[in-house]
Amino acid sequence: MGERLQTLRFFSRFAFAIAVLCLVSPLTSSSQGFATDLDGKPADPFRVAQGKVVVLIFVRTDCPVSNRYAPTIQQLSAQNRDKTAFFLVYPSKKETSETIRKHDRDFGYTFAALRDPQHILVKQSQAQVTPEAAVFDPNRRLVYHGRIDNLYEDFGHARKSATTHELAAAIAAAIAGKTIDGNATPAVGCYISDLE
Repeated sequence: MGERLQTLRFFSRFAFAIAVLCLVSPLTSSSQGFATDLDGKPADPFRVAQGKVVVLIFVRTDCPVSNRYAPTIQQLSAQNRDKTAFFLVYPSKKETSETIRKHDRDFGYTFAALRDPQHILVKQSQAQVTPEAAVFDPNRRLVYHGRIDNLYEDFGHARKSATTHELAAAIAAAIAGKTIDGNATPAVGCYISDLE
């Protein structure tokens, strides 16, 4: 009888612990598992995209290389609007929603901006600098990460115009369901690890 009572106590404690975990874990995952929108709400770009190709562009407000790419980023977004979902991702903890909104207005961005201070999307995308792009197929598989094009040879050294267009090619391949050849092409810009 004593053993049966101990077994019942063990299982009731176990069931209680499981119930507590089930209650707590959705709260934790929703606040730490995603980036946030500019209102501070958890945001999952893959869910918002609803099966489209997802393009994440990592930027920051004070990076001159990021800012120079604004027209190119907007053009790529407009050209692929029907089959892709573009998101600007701001990985710095220091940039507030107000700062980001002003930056987006100043540079004419019209698509969604996300804050990623916990670097959730940074890690998923293997991003290292701003600006850097990450392309995910409709199955959420990372198919490209790296530079937008080869406009910059090195920080502070730009060509007159780009001669290769890696991001455009990656988007076209992802839309067509094709595999992208080659490794990621390193981007030139402001290192994300230096943000904090």
